[in-house]
Amino acid sequence: MYRIEFLRKAYEEFRSLDRPVQKLIKEKLDILASNPEALKNNIKSLKGKHAGLYRLRVGNYRVIYKEDKDKPLILIIRVGHRREVY
Repeated sequence: MYRIEFLRKAYEEFRSLDRPVQKLIKEKLDILASNPEALKNNIKSLKGKHAGLYRLRVGNYRVIYKEDKDKPLILIIRVGHRREVY
């Protein structure tokens, strides 16, 4: 099971979203923490300047995160609408 942590900016982005969107993202993050394989169709490894990061798709919103399997930790880097997050 992974531990979820937010960068301060990512947490502020998350808190600025509407409550129903926050709830949906939290549910997906809980699933990601306990069983990442369950969301494999919604997870993509990013390339280019974002290499080493992953994207979790939650409707029209995206969660950009870094995974540390040694700790085990998922560090949330960005949260936002798909038009704005990259």
